[in-house]
Amino acid sequence: MCWTIYTDGACSGNPGQGGWAAILESPDGERHCFCGWDPNTTNNAMELTAVIKGLQGLPGGVKQVKVVTDSRYIVDGATKWIPNWVKNSWKSSKGTEVANVILWQELYRYLDSDMRFEIKWEWVKAHNGHEGNELADGLARRAINWKPSYLAP
Repeated sequence: MCWTIYTDGACSGNPGQGGWAAILESPDGERHCFCGWDPNTTNNAMELTAVIKGLQGLPGGVKQVKVVTDSRYIVDGATKWIPNWVKNSWKSSKGTEVANVILWQELYRYLDSDMRFEIKWEWVKAHNGHEGNELADGLARRAINWKPSYLAP
């Protein structure tokens, strides 16, 4: 039984305050939404965070997942670039550390470990009327403006 995760990240300024959203859809169509924000981040970091948080939110025992994203950065990174980054100790083709390396390493744990998921990556064009992508985009944009509340101990 395959679950679907619709993801998106957004940023006000790049870097700037950012938001992410992951919508988990069960095989029977039930949806669960997760979102959050970061006060100083980049759009690509929020895109990665959305995928990671979506995978973390799946119920135990789920192994087959379809991730739907409007980010070529995510799809290409996960399907083309990661094997070379791992082989080159997380260095880019230019010999520099991979951007967002900590997030990529976290995602890699879900691609090649005992927590491994069988992921089908699907790219969709942004702002093109795809229901799941539009919902994730709206939640990520709203999350940009969230302010956490801190309670005194």
